[in-house]
Amino acid sequence: MAEHKVVVVGAGMAGLVSALQLAHAGLQVTVIDKASAPGGKIRQLMPDGMPVDSGPTVFTMRWVFDQIMASVGTRLESQLNIQPLSVLARHFWEDGSQLDLYADPAQSLDAVARFAGRAEAERFARFCHTARQVYDALEGPFIKSPSPTMAHMMTQLGPRGLATLASVGPMRSLWNSLGRHFNDPRLRQLFARYATYCGSSPWEAPATLMLIAQVEMDGVWTVHGGMHALASCLMRLGQANGVNYVFSSECERIEMSQGRVSGVRLASGDSLRADSVVFNGDIAALRKGLLGPGVQKSVQGKVQPRSLSAVTWSMHADTQGMALDRHNVFFNNDYASEFDDIFMQKRMPQQPTVYVCAQDRGTDTPPPGAERLLCLVNAPARGDKRLSEDELHACAVSSQARMAKAGLHLSLESSASCIRTTPQDFHQLFPATGGALYGQATHGWMAAFARSNARSQAKGLYLAGGSVHPGPGVPMAAMSGQLAAAALMADLGLTSLSHKTATSGGTLTH
Repeated sequence: MAEHKVVVVGAGMAGLVSALQLAHAGLQVTVIDKASAPGGKIRQLMPDGMPVDSGPTVFTMRWVFDQIMASVGTRLESQLNIQPLSVLARHFWEDGSQLDLYADPAQSLDAVARFAGRAEAERFARFCHTARQVYDALEGPFIKSPSPTMAHMMTQLGPRGLATLASVGPMRSLWNSLGRHFNDPRLRQLFARYATYCGSSPWEAPATLMLIAQVEMDGVWTVHGGMHALASCLMRLGQANGVNYVFSSECERIEMSQGRVSGVRLASGDSLRADSVVFNGDIAALRKGLLGPGVQKSVQGKVQPRSLSAVTWSMHADTQGMALDRHNVFFNNDYASEFDDIFMQKRMPQQPTVYVCAQDRGTDTPPPGAERLLCLVNAPARGDKRLSEDELHACAVSSQARMAKAGLHLSLESSASCIRTTPQDFHQLFPATGGALYGQATHGWMAAFARSNARSQAKGLYLAGGSVHPGPGVPMAAMSGQLAAAALMADLGLTSLSHKTATSGGTLTH
């Protein structure tokens, strides 16, 4: 199959993984991307000339990457310097209270007991047990499944899994379900935030998303060199396996011939012949015809509501006197208003929750001076309908006030030391999305089943990325890349990766 040519459109996480695995199987693979470097949403900006991770910042589910590395004959530790974080996240509330959650479950239990009392700590322990059960029940039948359906999942769950889902109440919202677990509204708010990891509202997301809490409790790591080092690592391995990467080259059209994919045409006018194409982009771009009429109907199913967008500030700033950890969350008092503003009123939240990633903290002694920070607030995905500067300024002011109550004083103003990114900017980076960063919102029990799988309706076109199964997030996007590569190879009659030497790529070190 060495003569089979594959073009991967998009060098995001899913595209990088697909390209690596397909090339390792012996196919001729070219990756094209309009950006100048790999990573997609995993991007770095340079305030004050300092590299700041300005996309995903949390490294979880490392088993996904252990599996990817093993599939090409190497190990994660040989390629990247990663360290586990002892503090998963630090949380602040407007009443002055603060709670750290830890990698060590016993430490978290003690912290919750000091924070909210022994009875609430016992409820927390029961919640953790339930989150583990939900994750264990759904990992195989849903997360790892190439094309999950309700009927198939119910069959695969078995009596124990069905009982777990029944106890959670999958038809309930996450917010409603958490009210049954916690009496303290702050803990309900903390764990409701996990819905935003899928770009969704806790009032609309299904209760099963509590499994994300288990994902974090299984471990959070920091990557030396930032998350961008992960993208660079996958590209380096791809190059060692023969992948050709072409950057600053935008795909204008996916070409069809005689009922199947035949290649791609670039904005430059050049064309690349392809026997198969992996599209690592938001499927909204296909549906809107941005990749040509031949593939416009390649994605079937009802169009789902957009997920959250964001406003971010990538900064190099002084934080003296503030006890930040790596991952920090500043909550507002009226949590419901944030999601009402975004999803119902389609406006910037008047009382935003603020996430701050302090990228020089968590493992070593923080620097004595300015630090690299990413500040993020959720926003409506209306980047194709301009947000006013007044709206954006008001959000910055309220965000500054929220952090200042906890003692963190930052100026969220664009300058050499602060670079702002808005939904309009994200819409330009990821066309047809309105700036939505997580594909479709996971609203309602059936929303997860509405995602497309790896095989499109166009012969030879495969789909990967956060807008398709199994969903958004770095490890999930990586899994979608695996699923796209597996589907393509299965359609070619390749049931496993080619038998290259076990040390293929293994001599590459970070």
